[in-house]
Formats: sequence, structure tokens, C-alpha cells
Amino acid sequence: MFFKSYFYKSLYRLIIHNGFTKGRNHQSALGTIWTDFKAQVDGLNREQFTIVAWDPIGYGKSRPPDKVFTPDFFEKDADVAFEFLKLLKIPKFSILGWSDGGITAMILTAKYPSVVNKLVIWGSNSFILPHEVENLKKIKDVKSWSNKMRQPMIDVYGEEKFAKYWSDWVDGMVFISETKNGNICSELIKNITCPTFILHGEKDPLVDNVHVSHLHTNIESSRVHLYPDGKHNIHIRYAEDFNKKVQEFLLLP
Repeated sequence: MFFKSYFYKSLYRLIIHNGFTKGRNHQSALGTIWTDFKAQVDGLNREQFTIVAWDPIGYGKSRPPDKVFTPDFFEKDADVAFEFLKLLKIPKFSILGWSDGGITAMILTAKYPSVVNKLVIWGSNSFILPHEVENLKKIKDVKSWSNKMRQPMIDVYGEEKFAKYWSDWVDGMVFISETKNGNICSELIKNITCPTFILHGEKDPLVDNVHVSHLHTNIESSRVHLYPDGKHNIHIRYAEDFNKKVQEFLLLP
């Protein structure tokens, strides 16, 4: 009853019906459908795919409540997403996840393998390295960000709320680093059995290239595509090529 009441009243979701293949989008840290996935919502083939995108609890338009970045917030988001799709009566689907959304997608796929056809992740990691934590600390103060990067988030959350949310998220990642030796979900990824597509920008300033080889080694049915000059947002910078490659993967038998 909790999920029925909560989802229909408070969880912001976008559902585009038409296609025979179900696709599910998970976004980055603090990201929303429209800040992160406009190029995919507008660009993926709507005759071949039914797209379901959401703002997780505490993000974007799925507020209140505010997000609390507990050490298990990724797993909580994965469980909520699973229940959400059950409510929508979508028995099986493929998942696209970027950054934090990729972590959530990996956890969901590992915990509930029977409901996932295929998994697509990019800019994602199952653990966090010490130098990555130090890089996050350097950008904890959003005043150091460029206006181009900061303004879309201010438009969603307001200046004060965005600054606090981002600071709290960074503190959450530091806590994971200090108390769990940086582990986010590494013990789970071996349970991912569906075909998996890992994409990565080799100049990503947030997610080290070592994560690609780690995921590829530990997810048995995985393949990799690298963008040599890509950074963290390859699905935006290379939207047309990215969408094409993802669609081709999803439509493989």
C-alpha cells in the first residue's frame, strides 16, 4: 500500500508508449529526466521502444521528501525502482543508467535478475578510489562550478537547496570511502547475468578508466565501447552516436 500511495501521488515519471521493447532510464547524482536524458527521450526510436524515465525519491520533481544520502541510498533507490516497475505491470525490461544511476541499475539487475533483459551503463563504478574522493572534495562547493554546469541544477532545486544537496552527496561518498573501504556494490556485480553494454569516456574526470576493466571482467556477458575524447557526459556530447549504439545493442536477439 505504501508504494501505491506514494508513487501515484509523488513520484515523477515519464512514460512514452509505442515500442515493443521496454527501456528504463536512471540518472546521475542529483540529476533529473530533463537535465540528464533529454537527448535520449527525444532521440530514441519511439516506434521500437517504450521509454520509462523517473526522478528518484528526493530528486527533481519527486519531492518532498528530501533525499538523505545514507550509506545504502543506492540500494534503496534500486528497490524503489523495482517496486515502481511492478506497479506499472512491466514484468521485464532493459535498464539504462548513467553515473549514480548506473550504480542503481547494477544493484537492481544483480538483486532482481529475472526482470532485466539487458543493462546499459556509462560513467559508473562499483567502488570509489581515494583520488576520486579527493576530486569530489575539490568540487564540493558549487560556487566553484561554471555557470553552465551549475544553473540547470539551480533551476531544479534552487540555489540554497542545490548547494546543500551536493555537499550532502559528497559527504555521503566520503563516508562510503572511509567506512566501507570505498566499496559501493562490488560484491553484487558478479550476479549480473544479462547482456551488459559498458560505455565510457576515456577523459572522464570523475570516474577512473580502471572501473571499465573491473566491470567488464566481473560482469560475464558484457561488452565495452570507449569514446577516446569523451568525458562524463558522453550520452549528451555524442548523443546521436550513443543512441545508435545503444539501440543496436538493445535490439540484438
